[in-house]
Amino acid sequence: MAAIDWKKKCEAEWGLQGAPMPDAVDWKSVYEAKPLGRNLLKNPAPHGLSKDIPPPEPELPSMPTHGPPRFQPDGDFTGWSTSTEVLPYDRSGIPPGVVICQLPQYSWFSMEQVVDLKAEGLWNELLDDFQPNIIIQDWYEESQLHESIYQLHVKLLGSDKSTIIAECNVNPTEDLSTYSHTWKEVSHVFSGYGPGVRYVHFLHRLKNKFMVEFFPTLFACSSVIVKPL
Repeated sequence: MAAIDWKKKCEAEWGLQGAPMPDAVDWKSVYEAKPLGRNLLKNPAPHGLSKDIPPPEPELPSMPTHGPPRFQPDGDFTGWSTSTEVLPYDRSGIPPGVVICQLPQYSWFSMEQVVDLKAEGLWNELLDDFQPNIIIQDWYEESQLHESIYQLHVKLLGSDKSTIIAECNVNPTEDLSTYSHTWKEVSHVFSGYGPGVRYVHFLHRLKNKFMVEFFPTLFACSSVIVKPL
């Protein structure tokens, strides 16, 4: 197939009418990379869960295990950079002189990826002039673990990976008065963000609790998707 035919194929399938499509771009490689409309995050569901199926109920043993403290959930986190921050015990609200046998200890488990938009098949003119929507979506497990169990931080970065062109920060507060145990959606659309975007830095943090047993906060179906306007 001729180069012009690959270009027309990309334009037709992705609705790029009016977008800059210079002849110097290798349109066959772009088409095979399919950068538009697919999830650019690697391993978006390390726990093997889907937002289309309710999150599993915790399986508690009949007798507490009293094992060593855990602060990191199980999962295959290939493709993610991970870190754990163990938080100090929260002693607020405990009256003086009250004897406490055990307190919950919380930890933040952070997962992040950097998406190289050009390596995924996008081209400079599209990102700088056409500026397609960059759609962020994530789903985390609603629970009564704590009033703050999830945080999302996404940045659109320049070619030096340090210049922040646009960003989104989400830090919801949970309603501890009800228990629905469903997936909660977090989403954001970057549009009209200006020229120079080359990377997307995606980071989310989920809070876990240890008190006799380990209680994680799960997530599923994280995504970074680039779509025409």
